[in-house]
Amino acid sequence: MISNEVRAVGNRAGFEILDLQTGRKGCLAHVDQTAGPQIGKYHVNIGGLDNIGVEAILRALEGLDVVFVDEIGLMELFSLRLREAITKVFEGQKLAVCTVHWKMRDALIGNVTNREDTEVFTVTKENRDRLAEVINDKALDFLRAFRVDGF
Repeated sequence: MISNEVRAVGNRAGFEILDLQTGRKGCLAHVDQTAGPQIGKYHVNIGGLDNIGVEAILRALEGLDVVFVDEIGLMELFSLRLREAITKVFEGQKLAVCTVHWKMRDALIGNVTNREDTEVFTVTKENRDRLAEVINDKALDFLRAFRVDGF
């Protein structure tokens, strides 16, 4: 699951959710939405988040080797189902690659980032161009080791 900006006439109007496996898209938050928790000028679409984002995470847990979540942020954490799905991800044996805004403060985020088996990368101007390659290499090493161990 990833979240993308939605722009209208050059301005940010909201955010969409994308299921990378199926290509399904939905609204995460929008300036024109009137229901749901409000963050700034946006109202969060919990139904869209649950129906597309959470389902994407759960489907990835069932059938894929790697679970990608971009991002676990303030809007996403309004969903209790998303919180439960993220907890399942980190209770499981799958490789998880997740992004979290550096200012994010939440017990769930703390539980994830403070685990012994979690590696946290801070994106900086100096490393941002090569960080994807570093994460990719570490992911491949993990998956190779995981498969060698008989899983």
